[in-house]
Amino acid sequence: MKIKAVIFWAGLIILVMVIILSQMGRTPWGPSGVPGLWSNDIWSQENSQRLADQYTLTHISHGLGIYALLHLTARALPVGPRLLIAVVLEGGWEVLENTDFIINKYREATISLDYYGDSILNSVGDVIAMILGFLFAAKLSVKKSWLFFIFLELLLALWIKDNLIINIIMLIYPLGIIKAWQLKPL
Repeated sequence: MKIKAVIFWAGLIILVMVIILSQMGRTPWGPSGVPGLWSNDIWSQENSQRLADQYTLTHISHGLGIYALLHLTARALPVGPRLLIAVVLEGGWEVLENTDFIINKYREATISLDYYGDSILNSVGDVIAMILGFLFAAKLSVKKSWLFFIFLELLLALWIKDNLIINIIMLIYPLGIIKAWQLKPL
């Protein structure tokens, strides 16, 4: 599959995600109505509303992980079609993540007490971050991809006391000890 075709189909998948999120009532820019590139405060209402924030790094990890999964299960497919599968999976996650069920789960079980969902801009940024992680993994060895994944997890754990693995644990089986640690000041 040629690169132009992959870009076209990926863009179309992202557009469908944007339309679905819009129909779900997600706002383009978040509560302030002002677009922005970066939110640095995970405790503010602007978190998950800008193009990127600290949690964007978890979406790079999504790309690394999805690449590894598809490398194991669909190795016969060229990288282009695997990337499109990854974009569908990430777009699907962005839609699911912005349902009342998941938003309430985040509020109940994680440090995201005031989380009310992502802006459409943030969801697009998250998919782009996943694409970057996927492409990064496609260029690296498996060992280097895992080392980069571990680096991102440690960086986020030290920076914001959260990361992809902690996030998954807290959504599936919330642990009070983790939440107490996360709520302590940095």
